[in-house]
Amino acid sequence: MAGSKSKAANDLTAVMETAMQTLQSKFQNLSDQIIAKLDEMGTRIDDLENNVADLMTQAGMEDKNKTKQVYLILVFALKLGRVHDQVLS
Repeated sequence: MAGSKSKAANDLTAVMETAMQTLQSKFQNLSDQIIAKLDEMGTRIDDLENNVADLMTQAGMEDKNKTKQVYLILVFALKLGRVHDQVLS
């Protein structure tokens, strides 16, 4: 009887270790995906900031730093909201 308890405990331990390894792998994959999406969004935000700055320069607004900062903050907030939505979907 002691042998069967020991075998059952060993079997349960093996099953739990496999389940934990599977969960760890899934969480790592999810973490990698989130980081990749955040990196991609960071690149997009940088590109968008540059495009907004170029447009403002073309429009003769390059001396209005305050206006530029407001635009960049708004762009960042919009992009951050989209990142949040993409991560949750």
